[in-house]
Amino acid sequence: MNRILASARIEFIIALRNRWVTISVGMMMLFSLVLSAAGSAPTGALGVDKLSITVASLTSLAVYLVPLVALLMSFDAIAGDIERGTLPLVLTYPIARSELVLGKFIAHLAILAIAVAAGYGIAAIAAIATDPNALVGFPALVRLFWSSLLLGATFLGIGYGISAFARRPGAAAGLVIGLWLVLIVLYDLGLLAAIVADDGGTFTTHYFPWLLLGNPADAFRIYNLAVSDATSAASGLTGAANSIPTVHALISTLVWPVIASAIAWLTFKRVTP
Repeated sequence: MNRILASARIEFIIALRNRWVTISVGMMMLFSLVLSAAGSAPTGALGVDKLSITVASLTSLAVYLVPLVALLMSFDAIAGDIERGTLPLVLTYPIARSELVLGKFIAHLAILAIAVAAGYGIAAIAAIATDPNALVGFPALVRLFWSSLLLGATFLGIGYGISAFARRPGAAAGLVIGLWLVLIVLYDLGLLAAIVADDGGTFTTHYFPWLLLGNPADAFRIYNLAVSDATSAASGLTGAANSIPTVHALISTLVWPVIASAIAWLTFKRVTP
């Protein structure tokens, strides 16, 4: 445990020096405030407290921003050490590869937690300051916080796997950006095109829900929308959120970090410094 914490401390200091903490917190706070202000408009018409509306808006933000921040922090974690020649040196010390990766994971997840807490916190303060009933939506905000960390953990693990596979920071950066575009943007567009082409057929009724759950970002969004009091103010996935059992989305959200960690470990295990 001491070796893991020492590795995490070093990684956290490196992130501070590279301004990742400042950048992550600044991005989350800025976009959270903007979405909080923009998403509060339908509060009165829907009869829902302002914080619940804010949480629905923050869910859409988290789907795009949390995976991006996680991938940008993790793509250089192993490839950067290989390119700088520090990985062979570190591995000469009495520290296992699993301990090294776990230390990096703890540090990056802590940075992500700080950024998410800052962004969601300032949005919650803004909602509570303007709506005395906003505290009703506080449990939804807590749920969004821990599920966002699970989403971030998933993409941290995927980022480590890509970093170990690419072995060069430039190649890893291109791969993580491409992966983000595919999973976060193009995946849903492809499913939408398939639904239109299927016109209510077998694909829509049998395969579409499982394909949504197979994407960690969609599973996260569906879970938070399904248990939210403000789904009518959310995105076009409201129908999917209502048709897919909440427990299935929750299981997918919980399982994906484990799968991503296994991918990272197996890939890093095969890296020859």
